[in-house]
Amino acid sequence: MAGKVISLAVIRRLPRYYRYLGELLENGVVRISSKELSERMQVTASQIRQDLNNFGGFGQQGYGYNVEYLYTEIGKILGLDRQYNMIIIGAGNFGQALANYTAFERRGFILTGIFDVNPRLEGISIRGIPVRMMDELKDFVKETPVHIAALTIPKAKAPQVAQDLVKLGIKAIWNFASTDLHLPEGVVSQNVHLTESLMQLSYNLKNLEEEEGKQ
Repeated sequence: MAGKVISLAVIRRLPRYYRYLGELLENGVVRISSKELSERMQVTASQIRQDLNNFGGFGQQGYGYNVEYLYTEIGKILGLDRQYNMIIIGAGNFGQALANYTAFERRGFILTGIFDVNPRLEGISIRGIPVRMMDELKDFVKETPVHIAALTIPKAKAPQVAQDLVKLGIKAIWNFASTDLHLPEGVVSQNVHLTESLMQLSYNLKNLEEEEGKQ
């Protein structure tokens, strides 16, 4: 698998496989065939086999997939066997909601700091983590390794803040600002556009209503 280019579509499906396999584990399922998994996930069995073959396959003909083993291996592929320290830039409503989402820590993403520029938020504690001012960030990063920074700030400020984070040595940025970030090589980012997702939902709803109107 070394050096093999995996398509973005496959990578996007991996977290979904991981979630479904986790649910199967919770329900005591020991093994599952690609056909049974496809029925649960609404993905063709052929697609599942093709996706997993990118990483070695993991299945046995006539047996299917060992759920616990596949769950563990996909977790390793996704880097979930490691621990990452994460900070949030922007302690407004959305930033606070993100900070309160405890499921991140079960996946190895440990929230270590929350930062903002609003002095009225300074010292407010969110799950035991005090909100610090942005001018404290440089010293904080020197003392505490930070792997991921989540941006929950206005889009006008996001590009400059992202560049500042890169200069501090942060290699991964999870961007919730409504703008795409263009970062240097050696830095990874994931842009999350909530409005675009809502627009896609609107499109699907419109088509559904139009189809129902034809009946």
